[in-house]
Amino acid sequence: MFKVIQRSVGPASLSLLTFRVYASPKKDSPHKTSVKVNELSLYSIPEGQSKYVEEPRTPLEESISHLRHYCEPYTSWCQEMYSQTKPRMQSLVQWGLGSYEYLQNAPPGIFPRLGVIGFAGIVGLLLARGSKIKKLVYPPGFMGLAASLYYPQQAIVFVQVTGEKLYDWGLRGYIVVEDLWKENFQKL
Repeated sequence: MFKVIQRSVGPASLSLLTFRVYASPKKDSPHKTSVKVNELSLYSIPEGQSKYVEEPRTPLEESISHLRHYCEPYTSWCQEMYSQTKPRMQSLVQWGLGSYEYLQNAPPGIFPRLGVIGFAGIVGLLLARGSKIKKLVYPPGFMGLAASLYYPQQAIVFVQVTGEKLYDWGLRGYIVVEDLWKENFQKL
């Protein structure tokens, strides 16, 4: 091999100065031929085929894997419910923001009207004591009556649309009953 001799001048504070390095062969080693690049271990190709060996799982990894497999149906259900309810919640939030803006810039006289309509609902709830059907019918009925006093045009449209729907439902029910009557009692 070669022996390296370093010669530098100056103290350590002058270490930024350049210096020369001389290489000379050792006198006691025999002369060898130069080494080729493909003979270096850095560039050698491994002789055998390498294969991937998976390390065995630890008990902690196994328990986490079992927990993930156990929870997977529930997490997928939660993701589905979130994806279904997210648009609804966003529309609800938009409706709430729209209502808030409307109430901030409300037309004059709307708050007394809302108070009267709400009071009519409370009166209907007080008069509906004792019966569950009355509790379902009286408060909306009294509120609708009070709202129709303040908003007659909208009440007329509401009654017309509701009447048409009730007529359609009644006609469908009549047709179903008539078909059942013909099937069951005309065979006798």
